[in-house]
Amino acid sequence: MAKIAYILLCHKSPDAVIDQARRLTAAGDCISIHFDARAPRAAYDRIRSALKDNTGVTFARRVKCGWGEWSLVAATLSGLRAALEVFTDATHFYLLSGDCMAIKSAAYIHAVLDARDVDHIECVDYFTGNWIKTGLREERLIYRHFANERKHKRLFYAALDLQKRLGLERKIPDGLSMKIGSQWWCLRRRTAEAVLAFMRDRPDVVRFFRTTWIPDETFFQTLVAHVAPTDEIVRRTPTFLMFTDYGMPATFYNDHYDLLLGQQEFFARKISPEASDLKARLGELYQAREATFRISNEGRSVHAFLTSRGRVGQRFAPRFWEEGATLGRDRELMIVTCKKWHVARRLVDALSFVSNVPALDYVFDEENVALPDLGGVERSLAKRTRHRRALMRLMYEHIGTDRLVVCLDPSNFDLLEDFHADRCTTKLLEIECSMTDAYLSGHARRVGLASDETPEDTMSALLPAIRNDIHSETDRIRSARFPGYHRISEISTPEENAAPLASFLSISEDKARDLARTDHLFAD
Repeated sequence: MAKIAYILLCHKSPDAVIDQARRLTAAGDCISIHFDARAPRAAYDRIRSALKDNTGVTFARRVKCGWGEWSLVAATLSGLRAALEVFTDATHFYLLSGDCMAIKSAAYIHAVLDARDVDHIECVDYFTGNWIKTGLREERLIYRHFANERKHKRLFYAALDLQKRLGLERKIPDGLSMKIGSQWWCLRRRTAEAVLAFMRDRPDVVRFFRTTWIPDETFFQTLVAHVAPTDEIVRRTPTFLMFTDYGMPATFYNDHYDLLLGQQEFFARKISPEASDLKARLGELYQAREATFRISNEGRSVHAFLTSRGRVGQRFAPRFWEEGATLGRDRELMIVTCKKWHVARRLVDALSFVSNVPALDYVFDEENVALPDLGGVERSLAKRTRHRRALMRLMYEHIGTDRLVVCLDPSNFDLLEDFHADRCTTKLLEIECSMTDAYLSGHARRVGLASDETPEDTMSALLPAIRNDIHSETDRIRSARFPGYHRISEISTPEENAAPLASFLSISEDKARDLARTDHLFAD
């Protein structure tokens, strides 16, 4: 049966460290504590005194740590070596921070580790994995870094620029395929021992990593991928963490309990020091024997959705070729916007019976749509959106018409603004639909904000945010007071909807009334 030796990297909050150690060892596991040598000695002594009689605790040689430096890897190695030496019956070694807490029970974690003989570590290809979103990339590796970028920014970049000017690039050590991933992992004993043996056999590799930048994201990731069989690595961090728009770890609070339990990972980082209720509940959870978990994995998508609602983005200034592009002064563009895409599609399909105006589907909202060959601009959603006027102009010319209908999701407000700013005649028809909780729940699942396993409490908390988001989109459209704006509604009669349809399509009210009577137009 699995026995875990936790390697705890910490630098503050001695009481929290003591609680963490007691909680983890009470379930039969053990812990190797590395307390940053930059932290006060009194805090370290307090931890040692409180845990001196706990046979499941050992202490690693202390290292002075700095973010982005080799010292973080050195501290991890110190904790790993201490755990390997003292806890000879440990089968797995799990790296944690002082801000981590278990979001699964010990019994659950042990059962998962027993079920598959694998290592858990995120390790993607350094150069093709697109893991690094901003900042230095290959410069982390091919140049030597001796100064800390956060403490000595000018010196850091001066040294980097000097090496570039002098052509002092270095090669990656022979036989090494560089990987990158999250710092937090869980390794089997034989893998941990193999990493240490590799270090003894290849001192050139250790020298290389000592002067790379942020090696805690590359060292273990690269070496584990080198010493462990590919099919024995789960290339995903076992610790659930998310990052804000500013690259900082997101913090979890008391109301995140259900969300955290629904993730597939074993631990979460990082828990707010003030989240006392969450800490208490998670502490009890780790020692629970009969806990069951419904894994839904919607945490990251829900977090991204909810945090993005807190700000209104501004698109970049238009490029000079966008300002010069136009659909044509004599052309007419009719936009149908509706959150329920199937309703807009039904209306557009019915148009062919009362009007000869060609219509396009949600070409700016859906990746896979049927479009003719337009020279490549039609091949991806990103290209169609970036060159929307060019795409529409080509569609007018391809079809041979001066009038065109296109469907657009209400969230694409910048496209609505852009098309209304064009020289062509632009009309807008908003289709207002009722949004039941059942429909919103299905919508959340379709867009990945929830799954069939999402707890009811989580869904109940999510639905108001989705409903408010939809209302804000429609309010924004109505507040813009676009010329040529019309609206039909599910709660209106076909006779009431006929007038705006007639004006929008420039057809008779009789034809518009027939269109408004389309069978099951608003049905879900």
